[in-house]
This record gives sequence, structure tokens and C-alpha cells, in this order.
Amino acid sequence: MKIRHLRNATALLTLGEHRLLIDPMLARPGSIPGFKFFGGGRRPNPLVPLPPDTFSWLEEVTGVLVTHPHPDHLDTAGIRWIREHGLPVWTSRLDAPGLGKRGLTVHSLEDGALGMGVERIPVRHGRGLLAWLLGRVSSYYLAHPDEPSVYITSDAVLTEDLLEAVERLQPDVIIAPAGSANFGVGGDILFSVDELVTLVRRAPGGVVLNHLEALDHCPTTREGLRERMKAEGLLEKVLIPADGEELHFARPERARGPAAPGPGATQERERASLASGM
Repeated sequence: MKIRHLRNATALLTLGEHRLLIDPMLARPGSIPGFKFFGGGRRPNPLVPLPPDTFSWLEEVTGVLVTHPHPDHLDTAGIRWIREHGLPVWTSRLDAPGLGKRGLTVHSLEDGALGMGVERIPVRHGRGLLAWLLGRVSSYYLAHPDEPSVYITSDAVLTEDLLEAVERLQPDVIIAPAGSANFGVGGDILFSVDELVTLVRRAPGGVVLNHLEALDHCPTTREGLRERMKAEGLLEKVLIPADGEELHFARPERARGPAAPGPGATQERERASLASGM
């Protein structure tokens, strides 16, 4: 399995024969209004460009996975690119009708889709009224028979339901947002750093942290996150990729089917050369 982090929550996930583009936000810097509505610091998003070789990497894509249709996970540029390339979009049965109305070819991502074990776990994007306003978000557990299993939490805060899913499914790799996004009122709408510490402690394998340093309402930095994880003795379990970096994960040396996960994927890190596209 390979994960090439592009920017924010956008990534290329290689699982067997599939090259899935996750949550494409492909906009140019500054082309989306800021999300920090209160307390100062509002700036147009995204704050940074995509890596220089992004669109050559995207030529490999065989399908698109959308966890939820917020503009930092599926923007106008992303929709236009998907249409131009005629790619299938995989999403929840709840979000499929809305994405279909936007001219996309949509399929429900459920167990057996793409030839792998799939489970959708609803998660909470914030708490209280904000969570209600932000609407439903789907996290996904994917278990390809020949690859490590992966749990994409999408935009979530820590809940007992989410931790129960981690305990039950035992994903080899978790991909989680770490920006501690906050509109300036109503509390964090993504995992706080304290919640990330808990998630990493409870994770059976490695945790890839994304949603960092790309949006005006995400104050957590990569360096600050590394320092906290180091202080907690968790740095060896955490991967915090740079934009454009590719991570490699080997399948654990044990027999299991796509719906019978277990702990412990071994990991290799490859620092992608943004200039050469390697």
C-alpha cells in the first residue's frame, strides 16, 4: 500500500490494482474564501499550492473516494478534474445523490466494493450545534486482501464510537486529520491534539496525520505536532508527511482475509522529491 499525501486531506491511495484519489481539493492558492470566521486570522484558502508534480501523479488515478462534500474535501476544481477524466466517484449512499447532481458518476462505497472489505462508520465533525450544521461525515475502513488495512477517519472529533471501531477493526494504518480546525467559536471541529494523543495510543499500528498547514482555520503545525508526540513517547507510531511525500506500507506477515484485520503494519517512509517527482 502507498499513500502519497498531496495537500490538506487530499491523497493518492494505492491499494492493489486501485489508485484512489481521496477528497480532492485541487484549487489554486487563495481561490476559496477563508473558514476562520471569528477571532481574527481569516485568509483565503488554500494557503499553499499543490506539489509541482501533482497532475502528473494524478494521471494514475482509477477512481475517487469522497468522504464528504465540504469544499476542503471536494472543491470546484476537483469536480471539474473528475469530470474531465470521466472517473468513478465512490462515496456513501447518503452523499451519492447530491454528488450525482453535480455531474459525477457516483457509486456507493460499501462492503465488497472495489473487491475489498469495506465498512462505513459515521463520525462527528465537531460537537453540539456545529456538528449538526456541518452535517454527516463518513469514515471508511478498507481491507484489500493483499494489502494492509486502512481506516480513513475523515473529519472527526474523538468519540467512543470511533474508538470502538478502531478496537474492533484493528486497522493496520489510520489516516486522521490533525489540524484542530476551529471557526473561532464553538470549539474544535477536528481532533484536538490531546484527542490525537489518545487516538495514537489506542491505534494498533501506524497513524498518518494530515489536514495540516493548508487552511486558515487549522492552527496546528507539523513541528508542534511532532514535538507533542515526541513528548508523549509516540513519535515512532506517527507519520506526518510533507506535501508530496509518499509513504509505503507492507502487508503484515500473517494470513487474514479482507474483513479480518489485525495489528501491526510495517512502514517505510520515502521522502518524495518534489522536483523530480520520484
